[in-house]
Amino acid sequence: MASESGQSSNPSWFTPKRLLMIFCIINMLNYVDRGAIASNGVNGSLATCTDSGICTGGSGIQGDFNLNNFQDGVLSSAFMVGLLIASPIFASLAKSHNPFRLIGVGLSVWTFAIAGCGSSFDFWSIAICRMLVGVGEASFISLAAPFIDDHAPAAQKTAWLATFYMCIPAGTALGYVYGGFVGSQFNWRVAFWVLAILMLPFPILGFVTKPLQLEGFAPLESKHTPTSIETNDSETGGDDMLAEDQALLRGSKSTSKLWDQFTIFSKDIQELLHDQVYVVNVLGYISYNFVIGAYSYWGPKAGYNIYHMSNADLLFGGMTIVCGILGTLAGGLFLDRISSTISNSFKLLSGATFLGAIFCFIAFLFKSLSGFIVFFSMGELLIFVTQAPVNYVSLRCVKPSLRPLSMAVSTVSIHIFGDVPSSPLVGVLQDHINDWRKTSLCLTSIFFLAAVIWFIGIFMKSVDVYDKDDEERSATSRRGKQTPLIEGNRDASSEI
Repeated sequence: MASESGQSSNPSWFTPKRLLMIFCIINMLNYVDRGAIASNGVNGSLATCTDSGICTGGSGIQGDFNLNNFQDGVLSSAFMVGLLIASPIFASLAKSHNPFRLIGVGLSVWTFAIAGCGSSFDFWSIAICRMLVGVGEASFISLAAPFIDDHAPAAQKTAWLATFYMCIPAGTALGYVYGGFVGSQFNWRVAFWVLAILMLPFPILGFVTKPLQLEGFAPLESKHTPTSIETNDSETGGDDMLAEDQALLRGSKSTSKLWDQFTIFSKDIQELLHDQVYVVNVLGYISYNFVIGAYSYWGPKAGYNIYHMSNADLLFGGMTIVCGILGTLAGGLFLDRISSTISNSFKLLSGATFLGAIFCFIAFLFKSLSGFIVFFSMGELLIFVTQAPVNYVSLRCVKPSLRPLSMAVSTVSIHIFGDVPSSPLVGVLQDHINDWRKTSLCLTSIFFLAAVIWFIGIFMKSVDVYDKDDEERSATSRRGKQTPLIEGNRDASSEI
């Protein structure tokens, strides 16, 4: 297998367990940043004055730059612009550049952008840095999961994916605590500088160690084949050409390469959109993320208004981190136990989401806070079971060379059509209904739609393309060994 993926006999420093551990730390730091910028210690507040003339100074980013609520909201989602634009680009570049090195490039951009956030001087400077944070994260989001899928033990693939995605709720909740502590004890800028220092070793490690190869991608050195222009240059003597002609040839070759990249990207996108299993999986994920995104933004406010919680932030944060970690790990372990297949993944996705929706729906019907906490916790636990199976389907229903683009398109789709529009739409609904309990029940009912979409996937013809390609490669290898070349044919093939 090593020879087929382009690995030499000199192994990389990244053993499978080291790879998982380092990717989990990187993912954790990504989401600690998201939690930190939303925390009161980093985000802060505007200066206020009472009617009696007593004024208190502003704090954090909002206070230092005197941002209104709209500008403050833009900062919280500015990274999404870079993430959505750069994710498909990095996934496409993986076909012509080493994917492992691309992660190193992305993490380098992330590190410098985070340091830039801590050194920013006005709204526009920090907004641009937040967009670059999204660009840096894009390479990691698109390529990390395929690497884990390649190197995880066959019987624990979804468990390893679950461990990786467990860092999302854990990192976000940790970011709230981290940002609140550092921002209040030191300065909000320090929170960003420390994160940049913590991330710095990882892009360095990605450049100085022997890179890993992704299954389905040939080593870079084997991909270079001379073009017809290069061949003609070598035959006719490129040194004798005029400088103007050489410049024109270089320009035409650059344009040709860009057009080829665009053509390949377009064909890959069409192949994904024609894959019914992939489309159904992403549609269910969009519906699911629509609710999750609105929960994360409006949950504490809804809880405060319905149940008059005095510590809604802490309560929702605590439930999310506990249920997120336990639910995500349970989903991966359970899918491995019942056999990791696309069909079983859809069964787990639809079943867990349906049951979780019932518990969350009942929770908002309770008048007492204790009843809400019990049922909502059980619902969240079931809802987070989906994290490993949904990404397993995205990785396994496409051929190996399409996995980075598959993850990128999935990420872009769930944000553009899911959590990005859900928060303002729920706000509009609440303005119209003016009842947080009814608004929360309407939002939660969309979980049932996600469960129905994933239920359809159970009955679709699905093939694990990754395993199928493995079988074809093994069969080809066996045929090659059983039918040795005769001497004459060997000589002829060497001449060719």
